[in-house]
Amino acid sequence: MAYPDDLLGQDEHVVIHKHPHWKMLFWPIVIFLITVAVGAYLAALVSSQSWHLYAWIAIGAIAVIVIFWIVLGPLIRWRTTHFVLTTHRVMVREGVLTRTGIDIPMSRINSVQFRHGLLDRLVGAGTLIIESASDEPLEFDDIPNVEHVHSLLYREINDDPNDDFHPGHSRSER
Repeated sequence: MAYPDDLLGQDEHVVIHKHPHWKMLFWPIVIFLITVAVGAYLAALVSSQSWHLYAWIAIGAIAVIVIFWIVLGPLIRWRTTHFVLTTHRVMVREGVLTRTGIDIPMSRINSVQFRHGLLDRLVGAGTLIIESASDEPLEFDDIPNVEHVHSLLYREINDDPNDDFHPGHSRSER
């Protein structure tokens, strides 16, 4: 899914557009499956009772609340979180009702790092750390294929045609 072109500047192109890694949906999916299983078990358990209709309504209501709160919330957050690397900047957008965003121009980025532990390496995710002209480094968690994103971002920073100087390269070599 391409990022909306009307949000991009002139001569700006999307290099990569990602949502957070699917691992952030693991526990909500497990809770969904447990909720359905427990709900079905309880519904079957009370089916022979004279008050089974009221119990089914209560079980269904509790299941719907759990599913909306614990399952759909994270799913919507995952779907509405965007990590976008363009030829000019890094953009992060989050939220549905309250939307937040950050843009980091390539020219303001000082360094790029990534971090991922054993579990992150197994599932192919990690944390991208961008140090810019701001006071503290910005950390973006659950980036899929973080090493690939890191190398693309590093390449974009060092191949920025707006830079006046690159160590070891003159402007005419570009």
